[in-house]
Amino acid sequence: MAVLGLGRFGRSLALELAADDVEVLGVDSDGRIVQSLAGRLTHVVEADTTDEDAMRQLGIAELDVVVVGVGNDLESSILTASVALSLGVRDVWAKAISSAHARILTQVGVHHVVRPEHDMGRRVAHLVRGGMVEYIEFDDGYAFAKTAPPPGLVNRSLAGYGVRAQYGVTVVGVKAGAGEFTYATPETVLRAGDQIIVSGPRAKVEAFSRLT
Repeated sequence: MAVLGLGRFGRSLALELAADDVEVLGVDSDGRIVQSLAGRLTHVVEADTTDEDAMRQLGIAELDVVVVGVGNDLESSILTASVALSLGVRDVWAKAISSAHARILTQVGVHHVVRPEHDMGRRVAHLVRGGMVEYIEFDDGYAFAKTAPPPGLVNRSLAGYGVRAQYGVTVVGVKAGAGEFTYATPETVLRAGDQIIVSGPRAKVEAFSRLT
């Protein structure tokens, strides 16, 4: 896997992947950034990510996944994505900083476009509205949230409480105290201090989380 552009987004992504033992090739045109990451990624190279010949020499064409971390320089972002696509990379991800930027990246053929600041803003907006600790929303309006069980659910089994029938959400996981999350079953009895993961339509998940 390669991360092309090692600014804040690309650097964070590359280091997280490396921490999970993924082989990562990091590329950036700024020698200072490259030097700061030496020894922390599988390979890190100073090069122009918009130069197709340079990217071919680095073996980008042989990689299955490439992430374009260039964001603030729209021209470099689009050219870098175009280079990765022209080299035949099968799965290209790219960061966008605006809806127009995202639209252009999609039009040139990028397979996955992400908008970190935009997505984080939406996620935090949901978190501050209710009792959620974590929140993930999918494009079709379906969401997952980590929250505390509402008082009415404490010391009762999920089957006896009828969470899905009453609130339109499903409790899919539970974590007791400092333990690990486990799958929830109809027989699961929740206790005060537990954390639960619920899933369902966004509005229903938010409404349920506000009961805590």
